[in-house]
Amino acid sequence: MIEENVILVNENDEQIGIMPKLEAHQKAVLHRAFSVFVLNNKNEIMLQQRAALKYHSPLLWTNTCCSHQREGETNIQAGSRRLFEEMGFKTELKELFHFIYKAPFDNGLTEHELDHVMIGYYNGEPEINPEEVQSWKWLKIEDIKKDMEQQPDLYTVWFKIIFDEFYHFLEEHKSPLLPEEEL
Repeated sequence: MIEENVILVNENDEQIGIMPKLEAHQKAVLHRAFSVFVLNNKNEIMLQQRAALKYHSPLLWTNTCCSHQREGETNIQAGSRRLFEEMGFKTELKELFHFIYKAPFDNGLTEHELDHVMIGYYNGEPEINPEEVQSWKWLKIEDIKKDMEQQPDLYTVWFKIIFDEFYHFLEEHKSPLLPEEEL
């Protein structure tokens, strides 16, 4: 299997190079990434549990999907591609915001990402890729927040950071984030 490259960026999200994904995580180099949150019409978020064989954070719960853009892909194209690869469905995505974070793992790797956070809507069941995803579930936003406070070790390091940013975004933009046809 060919190792994926990540796009190295500066703090303004300007591309400054390409590096193999594992090397970027070993060196904690800032690179472009994305995180997708899929909600249903009950305002629940689809969470995924990472597959047992993932090289970091196996069996931990996280947002619907997240990964890295490929060179030449837009953020939305990358999010749509990876959502289908991991969860087996397609839906329209909208980019909400981006931010930079740095999160070290116990295995010596570090995520240092300029993360583009996207939202989509879906009411069906995913067809998960078992190489990527162990399980999935729908949870209300408030229930995720409470569960993360009570059982933080069940969630990925980056999801705790990203969820906090996502939660604050929702609070600041009090209007519902439902698709226009449902408003």
